[in-house]
Amino acid sequence: MVSHYLLRWVQAFITALQFLTRLPIPLHIAFTNETTRRSVVFFPFAGLLIGLLVTSSGAVLQHLLPALPAAVMMLAVWVALSGGLHLDGWMDTADGVLSHRSRERMLEIMKDSRVGAMGVIAGVLLLLLKFALLSAQLEQQLSWIVMGHLIAIPVWSRLAMAMAMVGWRMARGSEGMAGLFGGVGTRHLMGSCAVTLTAILTVYLLMGMSPGAAMFYLVAAFIITIIASWGMGWWLNRKLGGLTGDTYGAINEAVEVVLLIALAIWMHL
Repeated sequence: MVSHYLLRWVQAFITALQFLTRLPIPLHIAFTNETTRRSVVFFPFAGLLIGLLVTSSGAVLQHLLPALPAAVMMLAVWVALSGGLHLDGWMDTADGVLSHRSRERMLEIMKDSRVGAMGVIAGVLLLLLKFALLSAQLEQQLSWIVMGHLIAIPVWSRLAMAMAMVGWRMARGSEGMAGLFGGVGTRHLMGSCAVTLTAILTVYLLMGMSPGAAMFYLVAAFIITIIASWGMGWWLNRKLGGLTGDTYGAINEAVEVVLLIALAIWMHL
């Protein structure tokens, strides 16, 4: 009984990694509704692995290349590790909501696999902004403290997706992502929060922060994440009458860039 219970959570953990990353995990897990719902708890852990690999690449590249090309390569690693999943959601969402059509038409546009002009513009602007923010950090050389914050950013953004799943209904009812993640509730979100806070606090302490500083940054980033994810989710829900898989990706990207901006402002003070 206990082993079966643990096995279901292990399957959920692997599902989170397979769904949110392109890390080679040679195991076949059926994406059932029960497994994908449980996997939401481990979304932040997938973000932690992405943050560790992206930041490690930046730590190496800053000693090999000038800041600008190092930032390009660091960003390429960031996009590649998720397979462009969230970037695609950002672009599809931009195509839909910026078309200023009816809700039904916006949802149809977002389902179209072809990328429109607004999606391209939004994607380019997002990547340029991330590139500029990363290059600004690389120009000053990545300190242990900054690396801790960079590791944490993808963790917070994956928690934001869990918040969005619980906070707003699905725009397409039982279609699409609802079939996989329908039924995600408060207990899954609480588990995701616990993973997030434990992971980030551990990273901060390992990077040399004092417990007081670690708690300050933890609370500050948590508040920023809540505000950014709620604001984006509220706006998208108002436009679409609910959220979709694409909008979860858009919220992920929005939270990442907001946290990068907050880090740049903090380091500039």
